[in-house]
Amino acid sequence: MLISKMAAEGGGKEMNEIKTQFTTREGVYKLLTHSEYSRPNRVPFNSQGSNPVKVSFVNVNDQSGNGDRICFNVGRELYFYIYKGVRKAADLSKPIDKRIYKGTQPTCHDFNHLTATAESVSLLVGFSAGQVQLIDPIKKETSKLFNEERLIDKSRVTCVKWVPGSETLFLVAHSSGNLYLYNVEHACGTAAPHYQSLKQGENYAVHTCKSKAARNPLLKWTVGEGALNEFAFSPDGKFLACVSQDGFLRVFNFDAVELHGTMKSYFGGLLCVCWSPDGKYIVAGGEDDLVTVWSFVDCRVIARGHGHKSWVSVVAFDHYTTSVDDADPMEFSGSDEDFQDQIHFCRDRANSAQSQLSKRNSTDSRPVQVTYRFGSVGQDTQLCFWDLTEDILFPHLPLSRTRTHTNVMNATSLPVAVGVAVPAGFGGGMVNNVSANPSTNGNSSGANTPGNSLPASLPRSNSLPHSAATTANSIGSAMDSAIATGVSKFATLALHDRKERHHEKDHKRNHSVGHTSSKSSDKLNMLTKTKMDPAKTLGTLLCPRMEDIPLLEPLICKKIAHERLTVLIFLEDCIVTACQEGFICTWARPGKVGLLSSQNQASSPSGTVV
Repeated sequence: MLISKMAAEGGGKEMNEIKTQFTTREGVYKLLTHSEYSRPNRVPFNSQGSNPVKVSFVNVNDQSGNGDRICFNVGRELYFYIYKGVRKAADLSKPIDKRIYKGTQPTCHDFNHLTATAESVSLLVGFSAGQVQLIDPIKKETSKLFNEERLIDKSRVTCVKWVPGSETLFLVAHSSGNLYLYNVEHACGTAAPHYQSLKQGENYAVHTCKSKAARNPLLKWTVGEGALNEFAFSPDGKFLACVSQDGFLRVFNFDAVELHGTMKSYFGGLLCVCWSPDGKYIVAGGEDDLVTVWSFVDCRVIARGHGHKSWVSVVAFDHYTTSVDDADPMEFSGSDEDFQDQIHFCRDRANSAQSQLSKRNSTDSRPVQVTYRFGSVGQDTQLCFWDLTEDILFPHLPLSRTRTHTNVMNATSLPVAVGVAVPAGFGGGMVNNVSANPSTNGNSSGANTPGNSLPASLPRSNSLPHSAATTANSIGSAMDSAIATGVSKFATLALHDRKERHHEKDHKRNHSVGHTSSKSSDKLNMLTKTKMDPAKTLGTLLCPRMEDIPLLEPLICKKIAHERLTVLIFLEDCIVTACQEGFICTWARPGKVGLLSSQNQASSPSGTVV
């Protein structure tokens, strides 16, 4: 029993064992081996140098009740199958459509859910050489090819998505750092497009295409520096979150073409991004091995999560486990309509709304019951689940009532003396500032470290105006001040240490990606020269120090593949993951498969961190 528990916790000889099930408070999630999708020969794909395996779903409203369709790319190949999920075994011998490309590889794809029928679907596919193809895998047709001559952009397509609510507009991101808005009904032109400036802001510029006749692209966005790795539309389709190799999350009002807010990674590039179901929070992951939670309303980082041992490749919210038990739980800005109407004044709005929430909770004995569930997968082959609950969202609530649901390591409120700051030796290598074990006793050697100019009470540049909202819940006691000082010393020393050692290496990595070759490149260079030094952003609203905000621990953290993970999708009755070997796995949610007794498994220690 002890050995199995050690293995489940990640220790002992079995720590590299691939998990086929795990347990959370909902019950047991079980891998369905018969529902695995891959290339028909089921041979692991040699993924060296290949683009990540990606998966897209669409429901075609088939009258048979089995309307789910799955598309995935593996190397030069693209497959389109009926997806049977938890109901029936996958039949890989009968793909609806299969395509093999020469000279280029598919990198990403997206279905238009508005136009999908049992007879026809519109699927966009982006390629490593920069082209975008519109195909119908049911009719087995290729209707259009965009950027065919690579006159618009020669770099790899990193993300492609239909604009929400549109049957014709789609958005394409490239590793050049450019975003392009296309219309499927317009041609691309036979010469390189000419642009005129539409809007320019801090580290971004937007141009329209100068042309007498309507042609693609309609708009060109130049965002940040280096590759634009992923973007995601807000649930209402009005806002666009972009993450780039320069380490910045940038959130735009899509229609107004205005920057709403920004956030900087702890270090390295940001690789993935997603929105909460209500659009109030954004989670990003990347080369700092962290997941970072950013409040859309407050425009600030509210928490980070540390569980991965290498780069985080995908983050996604679980819409089906996320729960809000209050009729109007947030009360940030009244109704959703009111929230959207006044979105441009988010910072002013957030301050007054936070005060309203504080007043309500000071009179209401029942705390707001909110739980957001999100997941992440990474190059460390691990799947992590995270719960974001009211003790993080509303830190001024009494912890005694609210701190029972989320695993949190808060560097300035843990009753521990901090010993040493150890830079982890993995992947992105984030810095561990805090002992993860709250029962550890020791002396803080930081108290005697010379040359420390940091004050005992750390400034909170990311705090809201009234004192109840400070995330560390510090009450100014001597113990808290001493711990805060010790932590800040080591965090600062360790970080500066790493900066000196890796400055040149990071500089090369972040600047090696090709830049745009358009006429706006001079303007972009002028913009990026004013880019804030990453070392100067640390400790600001853009990038709070590790000890200034709560550090989440994962609910579960399980190794589920041999190769790096590239897909995480939450569906109603299952979870879908995929690895770079080309295997797409289906995990049945608790109670969705009668093969296991959830009651017997619920008490198992494996899979649940208490």
